[in-house]
This record gives sequence, C-alpha cells and structure tokens, in this order.
Amino acid sequence: MKTLDTLLDYSLWPLLFGGAVAGMAYGMAHGHGPLAFNITYLILAAVLFTLEKVRPHEEDWHESDGQEIPDFAHTLLTKLSVQVLVVSATVLGIQTQMGDKPGGGFWPSQWPMFFQVALGLVVAEFGLYWAHRVAHEWMPLWRFHAVHHSSKKLWFFNTGRFHFIDTFKSMLFTVPCVAISGAPGPVTVWVGGITAFIGILTHCNIRMKFGWLNYIFNTPGLHRWHHSMDLREGNKNYGENLVLWDLIFRTYYDDSRRRPPKRIGIHEAMPKTFFGQLAVPFYWKRYQAEQKRLKLEAKAAKAAAKKEKRAKETEPAGV
Repeated sequence: MKTLDTLLDYSLWPLLFGGAVAGMAYGMAHGHGPLAFNITYLILAAVLFTLEKVRPHEEDWHESDGQEIPDFAHTLLTKLSVQVLVVSATVLGIQTQMGDKPGGGFWPSQWPMFFQVALGLVVAEFGLYWAHRVAHEWMPLWRFHAVHHSSKKLWFFNTGRFHFIDTFKSMLFTVPCVAISGAPGPVTVWVGGITAFIGILTHCNIRMKFGWLNYIFNTPGLHRWHHSMDLREGNKNYGENLVLWDLIFRTYYDDSRRRPPKRIGIHEAMPKTFFGQLAVPFYWKRYQAEQKRLKLEAKAAKAAAKKEKRAKETEPAGV
C-alpha cells in the first residue's frame, strides 16, 4: 500500500499535465483548439478541486481565507484583459504579423512540432522570467505583484489572482520575445495552453512529489518556496513553466531536507476587498504608513487596557 501511495505521489503531476496536453492536442488535431483548451482547462480544474480534498499538501489550507470573491474577480478581470489585448492585436493586424503566418525570422519551421513547442517555451520563458523577477526586485512593479503574493494559502482557485497591470507587464515582456523569434501560430497557441496548465498546477494544494521534474518544470514544490515570506526563498524560482533561466541566472531554489513553509504571504498590508486591491498599488506608501500607524495604535491601546486591568487587580480591597 505504501509503495502504491509513493508511486501515486510521483506520477500525479505528469499524469495531470500529460492528460491536459493530450486533451488539447486532440482538439487541435480536429480543428477545435480554443474549444478543446477551455474544456480541458475546466476538467483539469475540477480534478484538482477533487484531489485537493482527498490528498491535500497542507490540511490547514482547506480553511477559507475569505478571499474567494477577490480571487474570482481578479481571475475574470485578468482573462478579460488578455482578451482585450488579443482583440486589439487582431484589429491592428499585429496577430497576423506575429503568429498566423507559417513562421519567420530564424524560426526552424522544419522541426517536428514537439521540438518547435519546446523551443517556443524556452523563448517565451525568457520574457516571463524577467517580467516575474523585475516584479519582485523593483518596488514600483512589486506593488502590483504583491496582490498575487498576499494569498495566505495556495490552491487551484487563486491561480489567476493577479492585478491586471501585472498581467499587462508580463505580456509586454513576453510577446516581443515570441514575435522576434518568428514562432508560427500553432506554436504560440501551444505555449499559451501549456502556460495555463502549468500555472494552475503550480498552485494546487495536492500532495505530490516531483524528483527530476524539478530541474525542468516549475512544479508545485518549487512554487511553494517562491511564496515563502523569507525572501531568501521567496525571491527565487521565477520561471512560469520551465526552470531553465532560474538555473542559468542562479535564482533556482529547492531544499529537499524540509517542507516549504505553510505560512505564506507578504510582510506588507493588503486590503481585503477586490476594489481595494486594485487601487492600493497606486497609493502604496501612504496605505502602508496608515496601516502601520493603526497597528501601533491598536497595540498601544491593548497594552494600556492590560495595564489598567493589572492595576485594578492589585488595588487594595475597600479603596
């Protein structure tokens, strides 16, 4: 029984990822790529929801953090923002120039599609890596990315918890890399689909093990370190799909001797409402200062109340 459980630990991620890719491949082969992607993504989300209930990585993450509505709203706005960009690109003719042609530039169109997609992931990942890293290391962008990292737990449902400005930034870094490479339309579709599949997998709260896959893909195990509040661990593992650029630029982190931290989040304050989270990056310093002041006042009031209570307890009877 223990052997079977261990086997399941190591096989779950490749089975889930492979199943999603197979579903998308079937749809693309029959001329229904977008439909197949959406159906596959929804099925994957339903499977992850079920597995999180029966095989959780962290039991405590089953408790509600009160952020379900903001998480859902961010996901909808993020997807809407991407759709607006895609439609705008189509109207301006950019999409035709970038992806609908067979291939251009230095792109090796003669390669089998598998290797073209692998190359597409490496190219796109370069932009995704730097977009993510800059968002952590440069305060003006961290204010937006902090919305994502303010989550107190990881589960499939908060995968899309991104400020829409954060999403725009990632596209601004990534689209030029793909465009310059001359990647053809089918490759860009595959890269987008795989990014979505790996994205929802990295956030899932499911007990799994990854072994050598940690040196190729951004797995849930690696991403849990990335959400650590200890920045020696959290400012690592910037890859979205692959860890290649983390290995090259020495930002890869994993510690097989211990579990990633259960307590995650950010050190700064974050509003609890969706609209508050949309607005706070634009007045970040003022909000942090105000929250710090309120926290100090609450601490002082608590100390004063405790002191008054102690004084009453030690007051002589009859006084």
